[in-house]
Amino acid sequence: MQWQTDWGLRGRMAVTMFLLFALYVTFLGFVVLFFGNRLFPVVLVMALFLGAQFFFSDKLALYSMGAREVEPDEYPELHRMVERLSQQADLPKPKVAVADSRTPNAFATGRSQKSAAVCVTTGLMNMLNEDELEGVVAHELAHVKNRDVMVMTIASFLSTIAFLIVRWGWLFSGGRDRGGQQQAPVIVAILASLVVWIVSFLLIRALSRYREFAADRGGAAITGRPSALASALMKIDSGMEKVPKDDLRGQSEMNAFFIVPISVGWIGKLFRTHPTTEKRIERLRDLERNLESR
Repeated sequence: MQWQTDWGLRGRMAVTMFLLFALYVTFLGFVVLFFGNRLFPVVLVMALFLGAQFFFSDKLALYSMGAREVEPDEYPELHRMVERLSQQADLPKPKVAVADSRTPNAFATGRSQKSAAVCVTTGLMNMLNEDELEGVVAHELAHVKNRDVMVMTIASFLSTIAFLIVRWGWLFSGGRDRGGQQQAPVIVAILASLVVWIVSFLLIRALSRYREFAADRGGAAITGRPSALASALMKIDSGMEKVPKDDLRGQSEMNAFFIVPISVGWIGKLFRTHPTTEKRIERLRDLERNLESR
């Protein structure tokens, strides 16, 4: 298989970022209208956090998973695999990290192709054979090549800002006067933040689901074996059921970046960030059949 630029993904990323920034610029102007100069320190702090997340997103993601970068002498086979697949994908070799976790999963992070990191869990390496692990690593490298990791990092951060305002906005009320006038701007800002968070949530979910299909296609193009990734997805999906619920809940905040999301309870399944594993496997098998018919 040959790598093909996914213009559908690029178009969706551009539209998502445009709509998110337009949404937040409108929201910011709306809140400034109510709060005036009192909002400046909050905006400054948020801007600093956004900058920190943009430049240190790879380290923050690895830290949140309890992962660490590993040297070639620690995991020589994993390093050789990442290096070989990176060459096949025409990418600089990313940093390689391992998380000591029973949850079978993997993710890619980083603001650019040069600063990217690919992380796999020990549970994943113990579960998959070499071909299946190659399929998973190639999937993560496809995310790096598509540059969708950076877009998801920024989009997720903007959504988090709105959620924090919804949750903690009352702290900026500054008390209530006799007519209750001081509370009104805060209530309006919280309601506006709720609307912004819901719209952001829907935009991010729509992009996240499409980008997984794109990464599956890209991973299959890198290895030339769609069936290996399909087999890995089946094992990972079924393996989640054997992981303790406490472990799953502790790592579910990274769902948007995992190869297979952690869905705890009916709410987790309803708002899942990925298409169903069955649909992904079906498309990979279609790719396999197309390869065999050539």
